[in-house]
Amino acid sequence: MIRILLADDETMIRAGVGAILQSDPSLQVVAEAGDGRQAVELALRHRPDVALLDIRMPRLDGLAAAAELRRVAPDTAVVMLTTFGEDDYIARALEVGASGFLLKSGDPRELIAGIHAVAEGAAYLSPKVAQRVIAEIAGGRMAKGARARDRVEALTERERQVLALLGAGLSNAEIATRMHIVEGTVKAYVSAILTRLDVRNRVQAAIIAYEAGLVA
Repeated sequence: MIRILLADDETMIRAGVGAILQSDPSLQVVAEAGDGRQAVELALRHRPDVALLDIRMPRLDGLAAAAELRRVAPDTAVVMLTTFGEDDYIARALEVGASGFLLKSGDPRELIAGIHAVAEGAAYLSPKVAQRVIAEIAGGRMAKGARARDRVEALTERERQVLALLGAGLSNAEIATRMHIVEGTVKAYVSAILTRLDVRNRVQAAIIAYEAGLVA
């Protein structure tokens, strides 16, 4: 069972999103918050697997709440859910450590798929958001590629193999199966990779993998 914290200042939105989540018997909303500060407090109390946060909320907006959650509840994966698809929001969400970014205008199936993906240790961007990120990466790929390759050089060969699979979107369990190692070892590799690359989350590491040419 994947335990979820749902935070949005609009009651109707929470009800609609909650109904979508309830359609999957493996998902359970364990707490609901109407603002970012309450979301952080409830996350500390309930320790959900995933926090689904709206970006624009009172007291503490979703981006600030995401940054706080990464600090005080690092085991809770954060997914941003918003009606706003501007590049600035996408970039800021990734910078503060969000593992997923979904648009409220997207297909409900994307919401469920995204929750499952981040709960399994992977990252998930809605297709429209992914297009924006890829376009941004491709725009300055040559210069960024050189910098990314320099950063990847600091990794061991085994860590580069894990990074390549992480960049391809595989979860820890899938990487473990592919490399014939236990999932706990994969988690240790991922932790070491994030530290060596000086990045906050798997999304940022995946971008470096792409820029360095480890992922087609």
